[in-house]
Amino acid sequence: MDEFFIVGGNKLFGSVNIDGAKNSLLPILAGCILVDDEVLLKSVPRYSDVLAMIEILRHLGAKVEWQGQDLYINCRGICACDVPLELACKVRSSIFTLGPITARTGKAKVSYPGGCDIGLRPIDLHLAGLKQLGCKVIEKNGYIYVDGQKLQARDYMLPFASVGASENIMMLASCARGQTRIFNPAREPEIVDLERFLNGCGAKISGAGSNVIMVEGVKKLHGCEFSVMPDRIEAGTFMIACAMCEGEVELKNAIAKDNESLIAKLQKTACKIYCDRDRIVVKSKGRPIAFGEIETEVYPGFPTDLQAQMCALASICDGYSLIIENLFESRFKHIGELLKMGADIKMKNGVCVVHGKEKIYGAEVTSTDLRGGAGLVLCGLVAEGYTTVRKVDLIDRGYFKFEEKLRALGGDIKRIKCEKKVDNC
Repeated sequence: MDEFFIVGGNKLFGSVNIDGAKNSLLPILAGCILVDDEVLLKSVPRYSDVLAMIEILRHLGAKVEWQGQDLYINCRGICACDVPLELACKVRSSIFTLGPITARTGKAKVSYPGGCDIGLRPIDLHLAGLKQLGCKVIEKNGYIYVDGQKLQARDYMLPFASVGASENIMMLASCARGQTRIFNPAREPEIVDLERFLNGCGAKISGAGSNVIMVEGVKKLHGCEFSVMPDRIEAGTFMIACAMCEGEVELKNAIAKDNESLIAKLQKTACKIYCDRDRIVVKSKGRPIAFGEIETEVYPGFPTDLQAQMCALASICDGYSLIIENLFESRFKHIGELLKMGADIKMKNGVCVVHGKEKIYGAEVTSTDLRGGAGLVLCGLVAEGYTTVRKVDLIDRGYFKFEEKLRALGGDIKRIKCEKKVDNC
């Protein structure tokens, strides 16, 4: 597993282009299963999670080809309906294939998904949605078996605004006879992007981003050319990096509206932030002021995917910050690594109190998950001395050429290639 070697202390200046959203690409790749034609996805970053989803599509019988950064997907030859353990364990979003495979083939056999260890992420809402739309679901021997021969559009009320369940039900319902209404769906921008993609392929979906999504089932979806939305979490990460390191950073292909909750907090730290239609400029000078309290919530609340990066920021702010994690019970694992760098953090019952230090220090630390790893990198950029961040394969799941982008802004960071150790036992 590769490592990042970081020398802290450099300010960040320049511009960075924000890639397409990982959390939009993954359900869209699953949605391609519904399309009996060619789909062109423009400017696709090669996140390791995206590569894992492509493996799944190829296993199902799809033809997937890269032409530069563009991705051509043709699912006309889909001939399998299973996602085995060795593929599902690589990416949490393998669960997104459950609805599309069922809608396409009438049945599915999908292993329980993998992904980052950030706590329990039950799939019961996904399965309840399938059952509500007439599918028979059996869980056995680590697999989910679905019989969709009696698929029928029906209303479904989500007891919790789950992003993944909302997306799975949207995709399943897009090919179900009749009208499905999804009440209390997630309202994340990625939900709106999935609606945009499916409608571009001929689906009839409306209401994404609101309290009710309406889906009128169609017989068949056709191909399209599509560009995914910018990654709001990558944009947020670079905004926080500038706030920590000082300097001036321009984010190109970034939508301020998608990060309003973060921008409001960063402005409290004395950052100056300027926003255009698809551009954000962050200016930071001097030690940041503590931002007060954040509490992770479903959109439009503060995103859990930026919590670790804000922990990193809080560790150097002047004053106390309070961080409350409501969505994932194990998403504070990065705190133990931050303590190695001299951070002053107390945690109990999902509440984290951070007393910012004027200085933190480089150390050897290990990524605990995707976003926690990004937070450690940000601390390394501002720490005194040298920092080594291990297990950066977790960071590669959702950041493409992360170290190259930071280095282009002036960060002293490089990737160290590590040979795999061979177990001779």
